[in-house]
Amino acid sequence: MDAATAGALVAFALVVIDFVVRVLAVILIPKNRRPQTALAWLLAIFFIPYFGIAAFLLLGTYRLPKRRREKQLEINRYILDTTEGFDRVAAEAPWPEWLGPIVELNRTLGAMPMVGGNSSTLYQDDAVSLAAMIDEIERATTTVHVEFYILALDDTTRPFFDALAAAIRRGVTVRVLLDHLGTWQYKGFRPAKRALRRMGAHWHLMLPFQPLLGRIQRPDLRNHRKLLIVDGVVAFTGSQNIIDPGYEKRGNARRGLQWKDFMVRFEGPVVAGIDALFVTDWYAETNELLAREAAPARPTGAGGLDCQVVPSGPGFAGENNLRLFNSLVYAAQRKIILVSPYFVPDDSMLYAITTAAQSGIEVQLFVSEIGDQFFVYHAQRSYYETLLRAGVRIFLFESPTILHAKHFTIDDDVSVIGSSNMDMRSFSLDFEISVMVWGGTFLTRLRAIEDSYRQHSRELTLEEWLARPPLSQIADNVARLTAAVQ
Repeated sequence: MDAATAGALVAFALVVIDFVVRVLAVILIPKNRRPQTALAWLLAIFFIPYFGIAAFLLLGTYRLPKRRREKQLEINRYILDTTEGFDRVAAEAPWPEWLGPIVELNRTLGAMPMVGGNSSTLYQDDAVSLAAMIDEIERATTTVHVEFYILALDDTTRPFFDALAAAIRRGVTVRVLLDHLGTWQYKGFRPAKRALRRMGAHWHLMLPFQPLLGRIQRPDLRNHRKLLIVDGVVAFTGSQNIIDPGYEKRGNARRGLQWKDFMVRFEGPVVAGIDALFVTDWYAETNELLAREAAPARPTGAGGLDCQVVPSGPGFAGENNLRLFNSLVYAAQRKIILVSPYFVPDDSMLYAITTAAQSGIEVQLFVSEIGDQFFVYHAQRSYYETLLRAGVRIFLFESPTILHAKHFTIDDDVSVIGSSNMDMRSFSLDFEISVMVWGGTFLTRLRAIEDSYRQHSRELTLEEWLARPPLSQIADNVARLTAAVQ
């Protein structure tokens, strides 16, 4: 066979392989995926085939490794079993008529029961909330459970680590979980590990991606939760990571970027639910199932809030947070206020929000005027025209602040706070915590915070949006194609 014939055969074989790969992609990729996610992968494979195929093999499934999935099933059963005895709110609680089915939906999906008698403190200033967390650690007598997507040691967070070390010296058991790749990208990662080792804390990486140690899984499945539980009687959760508000990056410093977060301190029965979530994540990473530790005799404030902890992530069969969000949006009668730093909804959420606005319900969305992630920022902007045309009011929080708070309110009844963004990553790829709260006092305080956002925001109009530069429009449209795989 001469060289020309061999070359022709090789070229023919490559054409056949390329054709077969494309046909198989069309058949296999849409299975059990949203159409928009499948389309994004197909476009990647058709336009950049070798890179697209490699990326799909690495990132194309949000399923955890088999052993991890088995452990997650055990964890889900543990959540249901260990929370069965919690005191529930009375069946005759004066909830809106529509709230009961949503509470039951959450429970069916693997959430904790709704529990009453809780109290809370809300924080919208990062320095104040960090100081409050440090104060609670300094008061700890038995246990401190720390779980954060990002846990970095820098000048701002050093007092937090010092408080943990002092607690250990007092005989307090300190357990720490930090997301591996979430923290790895920051210079405070290694100092944090060294500090945890020196102080004698029990600590582990969450979802470690360490191929040389045989720990290989999809690298962008992350644990995005933010939890601090002290003595089993006080819990903090929300959007704040343990890192300097500028996130230790030179580019952020050049732009003057500062993150603005939202945290809540809870007391009452809901703390046991939040701690149960830490216990399940601890078991997933260590194979150690912690016994429920007796809480110390420590005065706590009784309150009138009903709260339900709703965990979500790739370990659950359904997208718990998305189902919760959509159910609440459809239940709204008067007003919906949404706050999310990364707003990239799937079709179901986009329809729910625009349907609410077109039905005469007041819908407000707070997002940042500027972004810290190019593709997410432009993908988010690609939805603004649809939202504005439907009647949604969009408020852009003033730069150079990144409004990183994650919460929303429905009518004068229900609030949801936690770590979850309103984007497809948080719905499918990240482990998150959401807390649904019924109680007028909580919502009133949260509405006051939303009002403060409005004072530092400007409202975007459809006319302004349609007049944006053509290059901006192109970037938005192209980024939208990547939204489902970000």
